[in-house]
Amino acid sequence: MQVCHSVRELRAFLAHHPQAKVGFVPTMGNLHAGHCQLVTQAKQLAEIVVVSIFVNPLQFGVNEDFGSYPRTLAADCEQLEAVGADVVFAPTVTEMYPDFDGQDLRQAVVIQPPALANELCGASRPGHFVGVATVVAKLFNMVQPQVAVFGKKDYQQLMVIRALVRQLNFNVEILAGETVREPSGLAMSSRNGYLSATEKTQAAQLYQQLQRIKQALLAGQRDYASLCKQAVAGLNQQGWQVDYVDIRRQTDLTLPDANDQAWVVLAAARLGGTRLIDNCEVSL
Repeated sequence: MQVCHSVRELRAFLAHHPQAKVGFVPTMGNLHAGHCQLVTQAKQLAEIVVVSIFVNPLQFGVNEDFGSYPRTLAADCEQLEAVGADVVFAPTVTEMYPDFDGQDLRQAVVIQPPALANELCGASRPGHFVGVATVVAKLFNMVQPQVAVFGKKDYQQLMVIRALVRQLNFNVEILAGETVREPSGLAMSSRNGYLSATEKTQAAQLYQQLQRIKQALLAGQRDYASLCKQAVAGLNQQGWQVDYVDIRRQTDLTLPDANDQAWVVLAAARLGGTRLIDNCEVSL
């Protein structure tokens, strides 16, 4: 497995395999089984799989965890080699953002995502999806993949990236990887490491609320606002600080009507000092 820290190194490696189909899995590192599953999925579709590890400062807001986000490159590389990744691209901030002077990130050219980016997670994290869309566009340009795999746990991100590819005519197929969960139902996340043992047990409550909404939808309930309000109240009573619980259409995350038959239930909430997100697809 090759580890590259510069675009020049990456492109030199890929130039030696000009006919190979390239798969791509972008990550911020601190990897877990969910990331490894995305790599395995990409391996089934491509001859060379590139995994990026880059903690992107452009998608972190003020007072978020950019400085404390775990950097675990050596351990990440061990996991990636075990699942057959061919290249790890681990650039510095200066490599990704050439105008970075060591203190200020002056990235004047950014990607403006669709209006969806201002809702759900975007409402409580303004500018987050500008950072996501910009770094993914840069990575697509650097890696030039034919296929890229993104996890469904970040469902809104997946929709934003699909819009990015469609509207900017990137020649890359976007595939979705299923969420990998702990036995309790807790979605695997790099930020789960922030949870205490007690909090990690309690964190399964988020998915349980989503499952309650799923069963209600399958039973024919269509008062979406009431279902979400009940879930928020239940989480608040258990000590959570809820950003949102919402029901949207699976296809584009617009608001559903009573005739819809395919939804995704999404939630974001803080448990202690840790912000967790999760979702649950529901189809009749």
